[in-house]
Amino acid sequence: MYKSSNLFVKHFCFRDSSFCPLSHADNFKPGTFYLLVYICTHPVIILKHTPSNILRTILCKALKMDIFYASLLSVFVLAVSFYLHFLLYKYKPTEDGKVLPPGRTGWPIIGESIEFLATGWKGCPEKFIFDRMSKFSSVVFRTSLMLEDAAVFCGAQGNKFLFMNENKLVQGWWPASVDKIFPSSDKTSKIEAIKMRKMLPNFFKPEALHRYVPIMDVVTQQHFANGWEGKDEIVTYELTKNFTFWLACKIFVSIDDPERVRYLSTPFESIASGILSIPIDLPGTTFRRGINAANFIRKELLAIVKQRKIDLAEGKATPTQDILSHMLLTSDEDGKFMAEYDIADKIIGLLIGGHDTASSACAFIVKYLAELPEIYDGVYKEQSEIAKSKAPGELLNWDDLSKMKYSWNVACEVMRLAPPLQGAFREAITDFNYNGYSIPKGWKLYWSANSTHKNPECFPEPQKFDPSRFEGSGPAPYTFVPFGGGPRMCPGKEYARLEILVFMHHLVTKFKWEKMIPDEQIVVNPMPSPAKGLPVRLYPHKA
Repeated sequence: MYKSSNLFVKHFCFRDSSFCPLSHADNFKPGTFYLLVYICTHPVIILKHTPSNILRTILCKALKMDIFYASLLSVFVLAVSFYLHFLLYKYKPTEDGKVLPPGRTGWPIIGESIEFLATGWKGCPEKFIFDRMSKFSSVVFRTSLMLEDAAVFCGAQGNKFLFMNENKLVQGWWPASVDKIFPSSDKTSKIEAIKMRKMLPNFFKPEALHRYVPIMDVVTQQHFANGWEGKDEIVTYELTKNFTFWLACKIFVSIDDPERVRYLSTPFESIASGILSIPIDLPGTTFRRGINAANFIRKELLAIVKQRKIDLAEGKATPTQDILSHMLLTSDEDGKFMAEYDIADKIIGLLIGGHDTASSACAFIVKYLAELPEIYDGVYKEQSEIAKSKAPGELLNWDDLSKMKYSWNVACEVMRLAPPLQGAFREAITDFNYNGYSIPKGWKLYWSANSTHKNPECFPEPQKFDPSRFEGSGPAPYTFVPFGGGPRMCPGKEYARLEILVFMHHLVTKFKWEKMIPDEQIVVNPMPSPAKGLPVRLYPHKA
C-alpha cells in the first residue's frame, strides 16, 4: 500500500535537507500541527517507511528544540500511548459490578469523532455504525463522540426506547458547539428550544399548512422560472438549497425578494456543518467558520427583527403573518418577551431546519429519478393527471397534494436511502439498564437512521430502490425515521412533505434530465449531498 520510501517526507513537502519544522518558534506553522497529528496517528508507517537519514535529522533537530517544543513532543508521545490503550481497551464491568455496553472510545478526548465524521465525508456514514454493530453489539455499543462518552442505540428497538422515554430516562442534547454558535443572552439553548417546540405547532397544524400550499406553489414556479427554464445544464444541489431557503424565508419571516434571499443563504451551509463539527475554535476550522457565519446571519436578522417591531407598531405587519411576528408578541408564563438577540438565534435555527433537510431530499429525488426511468415514469404519470385537472393559472391546493401518493412513496424511499437526518443525540438523565447493560447518568445517547434504513432485517435488499415498501401500512414502526420520533419528532414533518411534493410536481411536469457525472460521489456533512452538486442536463417537455 505504501510504495514510496519517502512517503512521510513527500506527504508534508519537506526536502531531506530542510526538514526542521520544529526547530524555531518563528518557524512554527499550521502544517506543524498536522505533522504532529500524523506522527501520532501513523507511528508504524513513519518508522517503517521513513529513510534512516531523515530519522537521524529528526532526532538531531529534536535535541535542539527549546523546552516548549520538547514538552509539546512529550505530550504527543504520551498521546500515542493513551491512543494504543484506548484503542485496544474493551469495556468491562465497573467497580460496582455494572456492565457497560461493549465498545471502545478511540483517542483520548476526541474519541472516535473523527472516524464518525470521516465515514460520512467518504459517503458511507453507515459504515461506522455497522462495523461496530458487527464487532461489539447489534443492540447498543459504547463509543466517544463530540468529546463525550456515548452509547449508540441500534435498530428499531433502540429507536423506540429512546423515543418513548423522552423526559423520563433521556432528554434532548446537542453538542456544546450549539451554545457557542447560538449563544443566548440570558438562557441556555435547551430552555429556549423547549419554548420553541411549544410555539411551533401553531404554525404546522393543518389549517396553517393548508394556507401554505398556494404560497409554496407561487414560490416554486418563480424558482423554476429563474433557475431552471431556458437552461441546458444546471447544478441541482445549489438550486434545491436556494429553493427551500426561499420558501423558509417567505413563510417564517415574510422575505421573498430573491436577491435578499440569496444574500442570506450563502453562510447557512457553514452553520450546519459547524454544529456537528469537533468544537475546536481555531482559524480555518469548520467550527470557527460556523461561528463566523452565525454572527453574520445574526446581525442581518437583528435588523429584520427591529424593523418588524416598528412595522407591527405602525400596523404595517400583522400579528399572525409569520413566526417572527408571533415570537415578538408572545410572552412566557412570567409575562416576559423574548429578547431580540434570542429571537434572531431561534430564527436562524428555524431557517436551518426549514431548508437543509428538504434541500437534500429534493436533490436526491433528482438523482434517483435520473437513474431510474421507470420510477420517473410513475411519478410523471401521477403528476400529469393532477396538472390536467387544473384550470390555467390555478394553483395547487391541499387536495392536489393528497393525491400524490406514489410520488410521496418515492420521496420516502429516497429519504430511506439518503436520510437527510442521519441521527440525533439524547442525554441520560438518570442511571438505567438497557438490554442487560448499564447506562450511567450523563452519558450521551445516539440513534442512527442508518441502523434501520439500511438494515436487511428492517428493509430486505436495503440497497434496492423500491417505493412499494411504503404502500399500505408501510414499514414496521420505528424502522423509518427520517424525521426522528417521539415527542422530539421534527415538528415541520408535514411542512417538509408539502414543499417536497410541490417541488416534484413542477420538476417532472416541466423536465426530463440526465446526470452529467454518472458515478458522482456522495458526501455526508452533516446532510448527504452530491460531491459536485449533481450537475444535470435538462430536456424540457414540449408544450
